Amino acid sequence: MPQKSPFQIDIPATDVLSYLFPPGTTPSDKPIWIDAVETEHSLSPRQLLQWAKRLGLGLHGLGLQEGDVVMVYSHNHIFVPVAYLGISGSGFIFSGTNPAYTIDETIFQIQNTGCKAILVEPGLLPTVLKASAKTNFPQDKIYLFSDKPAQTTNGIRDWRTMVGSVEAAEKWQRKPLSKEQAQSTVAALNYSSGTTGLPKGVMISHLNVIANVEQSIYMRDLEQPYHPSNRPEERWLGFLPLYHAYGQLWSIVAACRTLTPCFFMRQFSYTKFLEHIQNHKVTHIQTAPPVLVMLAKRPETSKYDLSSLKNILCGAAPLSKELQNDVSDRFRLKVVQTWGMTEVTCSSLHVPGGLDDRSGSVGYIDPNAMMKLIDEDGKEVGVGERGEVHVKGPNVCLGYWRNEKATRETFDEDGFLRTGDVAIRDHKGWYWIVDRKKELIKVSGFQVAPAELEALLLEHDHVADAAVVALQFEHEELPRAYCVIKDEHNGKSTEWDIERWMAARVAKHKHLAGGVVFIPEVPKSPSGKIQRKVLREWATRDAKNHKPKARL
Repeated sequence: MPQKSPFQIDIPATDVLSYLFPPGTTPSDKPIWIDAVETEHSLSPRQLLQWAKRLGLGLHGLGLQEGDVVMVYSHNHIFVPVAYLGISGSGFIFSGTNPAYTIDETIFQIQNTGCKAILVEPGLLPTVLKASAKTNFPQDKIYLFSDKPAQTTNGIRDWRTMVGSVEAAEKWQRKPLSKEQAQSTVAALNYSSGTTGLPKGVMISHLNVIANVEQSIYMRDLEQPYHPSNRPEERWLGFLPLYHAYGQLWSIVAACRTLTPCFFMRQFSYTKFLEHIQNHKVTHIQTAPPVLVMLAKRPETSKYDLSSLKNILCGAAPLSKELQNDVSDRFRLKVVQTWGMTEVTCSSLHVPGGLDDRSGSVGYIDPNAMMKLIDEDGKEVGVGERGEVHVKGPNVCLGYWRNEKATRETFDEDGFLRTGDVAIRDHKGWYWIVDRKKELIKVSGFQVAPAELEALLLEHDHVADAAVVALQFEHEELPRAYCVIKDEHNGKSTEWDIERWMAARVAKHKHLAGGVVFIPEVPKSPSGKIQRKVLREWATRDAKNHKPKARL
């Protein structure tokens, strides 16, 4: 029998903009989204709402229809929340793009989303122009998107030139979505590899976003010495990328809901990260295991005063209890784990925020959700037994964009999402992630799909066949390729040549940092399917002797 969360909460059933700015209320003038370098450069909820309405009016003025996708290609800055809430709050769909993407990766997202407009940070314009030329995307639907006015470049104008007026924004009111509409209307299209295959657009509804923010805040406040009504003011550091679900949930929506100042870093730099925590007296961060490794291992950490930090929420990849406890003890704070994936908006399991847990658990099921653990035979397992996590709840996505087959395969006959992660639970309802059934590789918290890299490797003239798997270390995974070279090209390419060739075609987190190995044949089943269990055995063996090269 599926396990229900021990917690039930009321979840507002409306659209994201009405949730954050209920009709008839006055938005706050408190600075919430703050540039970490130029702190006088900030936005309050009142300012954001005005800009969001102006953007929505501008997109309607371009002829976009409700349900159209707008792609945002940018590093973090204080106007990205304007784009997220302005696009989704006006009936369109926000789709963020990794600014490290190459031209081909950008082409894929333009084509897959079918986007009708693109907002691009000025420094990233060359990539978008080359991608748009290859897809025949209209240049008059591309706008420069920065937190400060930008000069027209190659005929591409600043986004402020197409937005509605302040006066029009003050008058504009969009009718809030009904419960049914909130459940079925897509707010964001975030890309994920799911449990297998190529990246896919995950359809996140308005209700999904609202539910997961409410669930996450509820769990954050559990077991605390305060009541939510008198929560001490927190200060967050917005370094998680805002094209990713994790950053969107906390640094945009939850920051607005709780009126928590969030200091935005444009790009992650470890020394700047430490400096901003020290200078802005940051109290809480949301992060992934690689940052905890840095906190525990990097010598420059000791040069900064991090005493303001009270809590670290860690998710996006497995975290060992040894590292968790090392960081907790060293900095005299609580490290609480969470578990999730793009398909559950952000998270579905949390350790209560006020607990000092030392077990490595990812905690309880989030409010209003339920889970079951399923073994290899499709049967539900009991306490202490391993099983794949299947989850159902108001935060679980609608499915995959324009991919009914993948959607059908991802949900079981009872409507539970098959996650690909393997867990155990105890009699108290606490969960531990113990393995991964899905193929994807986690690099610094980001997903890498083996199938994507394998398809690209096969485009190399010298490669006859290829298979990609993770080299697993204590706190990180690295993509490793096993390649078969065509007979006529033997000796004409080295492993290092293949690695460099790939690095020129994919974002940095997809580089073959685990190396390339030439083999006579990729192990496959009689039906032709790659035997990934064999690959994992090879990778386990090879990880013991792996010596990383200087990165490209």
